[in-house]
Amino acid sequence: MDITFLGTGNAQATACYNTCFLIRDDARRLLVDAGGGNTILNRLAQAGEDWRDVRDIIVTHKHIDHLLGVVWLMRMICQGAQRGTYEGEARLYAHDEVIGLLDQMAHALLGEKAASQLGRALHLVTVADGETRGIIGHDVTSFDIRSTKAKQFGFSLDLGAGRRLTCCGDEPYNECERAYAEGAAWLLHEAFCLHSQADIFRPYEKSHSTVKDACELAERLGVENLVLYHTEDKTIERRRELYTEEGSAYFHGNLFVPDDLETLEL
Repeated sequence: MDITFLGTGNAQATACYNTCFLIRDDARRLLVDAGGGNTILNRLAQAGEDWRDVRDIIVTHKHIDHLLGVVWLMRMICQGAQRGTYEGEARLYAHDEVIGLLDQMAHALLGEKAASQLGRALHLVTVADGETRGIIGHDVTSFDIRSTKAKQFGFSLDLGAGRRLTCCGDEPYNECERAYAEGAAWLLHEAFCLHSQADIFRPYEKSHSTVKDACELAERLGVENLVLYHTEDKTIERRRELYTEEGSAYFHGNLFVPDDLETLEL
């Protein structure tokens, strides 16, 4: 089982794609968010993936850097099914507000013939806070991160043997997430910038964390592996080096600062 980061940047990044990732378990694929445009199709191809094989998609919230790439996948699936070039079914999981918005966008933007494939080729599945569903052969529990901006859900994926992967979305940790994040084998957490550059990038004004913040959190929660993403891109050439140097002073587990298209074994 592994995870490929199709994008690692924040909403306005141009030197890397917006944060989204693909979890693979044998032949099964779970895409989490899709970035801000049709670059998602290119990133999947660059990762050696056929978009047709992505049968499960989680959308965390409605911000355009996470949502608009999903609309392109909806178009490909629905039009492909309509034209007979897409076989089988796919499922998209999100909270009620995102599901309602995507349903509206499909009918407004894709045309009625393609949109008629909703509920046939593509199922829009509403998930509730604390609800567990079987996705790609694993129990996946959704949880409301209590965002101060758009309603947002994270999730915890059961890896087996008492291990779990927890995605906290793209905002700072909220204590309501403790049951899912504490002791996680893998914690995926945003880190907008270095703490030493907080005066430049002003992460707190944007409801984001610094590298130091995320690493102190992971240390406190007893996390085994910490992945930092949803970052600024001004330091992209040295991002891994700089973030690792700052973060290692506060977190003593395994710290990962992936580049776009990098794969980690889970």
